[in-house]
Amino acid sequence: MKAMILAAGKGTRVRPLTYDLPKPMIPILGKPVMAYLVEYLASYGVREIMVNVSYLHHKIEEYFGDGSQYGVQIGYSFEGYTNERGEVVAEPLGSAGGMKKIQQFGHFFDDTTIVICGDALIDLDLASALFEHKNKGAMASVITKEVPWDKVNNYGVVVMDQDGRVQSFQEKPEQHEALSNFASTGIYIFEPEVIDLIPADTMFDIGSELFPLMAKKNLPFYAQQRFFNWTDIGTVTDFWSVLQSVLQGHVAQLDIPGKQIADGLWAGLNTSIDWHGTTIEGPVYIGSGCRIDAGCKIVGPTWIGNGSHICSGAQVERSVLFEYTRVLGDARLEEVIVFKEYSVNRGGEMRRLSEARVQDWGDARDRLLEPVTSLE
Repeated sequence: MKAMILAAGKGTRVRPLTYDLPKPMIPILGKPVMAYLVEYLASYGVREIMVNVSYLHHKIEEYFGDGSQYGVQIGYSFEGYTNERGEVVAEPLGSAGGMKKIQQFGHFFDDTTIVICGDALIDLDLASALFEHKNKGAMASVITKEVPWDKVNNYGVVVMDQDGRVQSFQEKPEQHEALSNFASTGIYIFEPEVIDLIPADTMFDIGSELFPLMAKKNLPFYAQQRFFNWTDIGTVTDFWSVLQSVLQGHVAQLDIPGKQIADGLWAGLNTSIDWHGTTIEGPVYIGSGCRIDAGCKIVGPTWIGNGSHICSGAQVERSVLFEYTRVLGDARLEEVIVFKEYSVNRGGEMRRLSEARVQDWGDARDRLLEPVTSLE
């Protein structure tokens, strides 16, 4: 069995995180989400993985390399070109179009292939899903998960008969129009013949174009109804919610890194905490090289990235701070994500530091304009 990780998208709905990171590199507990997927595939004996890349492709390639650290082989297919000014221009071909390019180049897809979007955490029983796929003689299988009816407008839903054969798709239907509440999870199992259906040198999408084509042709195309954990990072709000769940221990097999130094509190190496007047209510993770001044209040679930500095009097509640964030004295950050010069609240409203009327945070690598006030 082979694997394909779809990683070429720009991740516009996860901005500002994707201003500087490709979506598969968004960290969960300090590790890119795609790293969990590679480890997952390796655990099922998948050893050959292709990844289509485009936007900020070098960050994925530099991190994962040839895959040897995971016991797998990873290859990359870049989608884009270099213009006349020598600038690299990202130009994704669509999820299906990217697979067709790989097949034309080296005929990689000569075996059953699992296709996974590079922006989700999953614990699908792959062996069971593969057995069902083979047992039904499927050319393609889409893994679905039942979602609440009032949430169907957030997903592409699959309409199937009683045997699981796919009849049609609905892309984010309103609840009163939805014919199904089984969402496509972006996990597929393909036989090589599926790739033959994709037109060459054409932008082509799996969900909106390839699958409707297969349903129209009445090919052996099935949906599987699976019960498993599927955590999709579709938006910034999703990312905030995922971190909240992970820190509370609601996501299986994801352990908070560092050393537990108090009830509900984990810390990385060489972290300095001045406990004079400081209150920390877990679950909280404080990364390596962080400095927590006296008189701070930190309420979990909160993640504080490596090298950050929480100044005296600051309050951080249910938030995610990326590396080298300095929260200034007397500032209050509540239910936000802070990423470099941007902050985003849980509703998705973004604020840029240079445009903010009150500057509550900054870069911990900069010198403070004023000395930190000590409460000792």
